[in-house]
Amino acid sequence: MDVLQSFLLGLIQGLTEFLPISSSGHLVLGKQILGVEVEAGITFEVIVHFGTLCSILIYYRKTILDLIISGFGFLKSPSSQKNDPNVKLIGFILVSMIPAMAVGFTLEDQVGAIFSDPLLVSVMLIVTGIILFSTKFVGVTEKDVNLPNSFLIGIAQSFAMIPGISRSGSTISAALWLGVKREEAANFSFLMLIPVIAGAMLLEVKELIEAGVSDAALMNLVIGFLAAFISGYFALKYLIIILKRKGFYYFSYYCWVVGGIGLIYFVK
Repeated sequence: MDVLQSFLLGLIQGLTEFLPISSSGHLVLGKQILGVEVEAGITFEVIVHFGTLCSILIYYRKTILDLIISGFGFLKSPSSQKNDPNVKLIGFILVSMIPAMAVGFTLEDQVGAIFSDPLLVSVMLIVTGIILFSTKFVGVTEKDVNLPNSFLIGIAQSFAMIPGISRSGSTISAALWLGVKREEAANFSFLMLIPVIAGAMLLEVKELIEAGVSDAALMNLVIGFLAAFISGYFALKYLIIILKRKGFYYFSYYCWVVGGIGLIYFVK
């Protein structure tokens, strides 16, 4: 992988992580089309995901700071902080992690194997398009996130471990169908992503330290990280604007086009 390819794949990751069109799926297709062999296995994917994680941390810095303060306040005095909305939100995020953790620990090897199958990714992009298009028929969305629907949204997130199934597309669509307010659906979807990526990063850093990375590979990781971080911030910002305008389902057309082209291109 050269510097230009690292930049392009990082850019793809940043733009597609928050837009509901599957970042992991686009990385698989991008690597196939560019003919890229990633030296560090799935490490590149994790690094560029970390770039988009930094985008979330910057975009939601005030909310995250409030959550941290409330979290420490709860640990110090649970009885006085139990009704704090931020404490409840932390609880909802933790509950949403349960399905993804269960699937991740039991199916990690299988998920890693299908990461290299561009034909499956193309099919899953078409499925993502169907999920997104279904939100066109969602009725009134005026509910807040609560304990039961946070778990259901977490189940939707677990399906997004399959490349081509959009994580943001699945979780936001699930939230909308559960009646959650549009902006709150997006905010919760992105906040619940933070511990998932952070956990993946911790596991991957350990393996990376043990295996080591060449100087050339390290430069590629840095370039990919920066490209994903900058493009991810702006993609996040504008997706929330689009969601408010009820144009979320328009992304289904893009997924169908890319998935259809992939089926034609990769079928042998």
